[in-house]
Amino acid sequence: MSGAISFRPMVAADLERVLQIENAAFSHPWSPGIFKDALTSYDCWVMFEGETQVGHGVIQVIIDEAHLLNITVHPHSQGKGFGLQLLEHLMQRATQLNAGECFLEVRASNQSAYRLYERYGFNEIGKRRDYYPAPGGREDALVMACTLFD
Repeated sequence: MSGAISFRPMVAADLERVLQIENAAFSHPWSPGIFKDALTSYDCWVMFEGETQVGHGVIQVIIDEAHLLNITVHPHSQGKGFGLQLLEHLMQRATQLNAGECFLEVRASNQSAYRLYERYGFNEIGKRRDYYPAPGGREDALVMACTLFD
């Protein structure tokens, strides 16, 4: 399938497909309740390739600081540059909402996401020990930050 990439704000009617993508992509996905709360508290977006919903992202902006909370591309759509397009869209939104800097956490084992963030301009600034649940225990999160520009 090859269609134009588009984005729109996430609404409650999107949650079934969002959860399908989330569950396909992660061993420890966000719950339906977390997404429902996110819809009322954060800036939530869905990404389409043509008519097919292929990803989603969630950012939080407080005053001049953004936090990337979730960025997900369906496994069948990964490796096509969609992650970078989704990240660029979310960072543009953060800038529109007057954020000058963005922070995120990424699993230490998620090297493809780490490389994506690094390629965009994020730098590792710290580590949160045992931050994420993982099969058989917990996993460290690497904390990354990026200065946003207009």
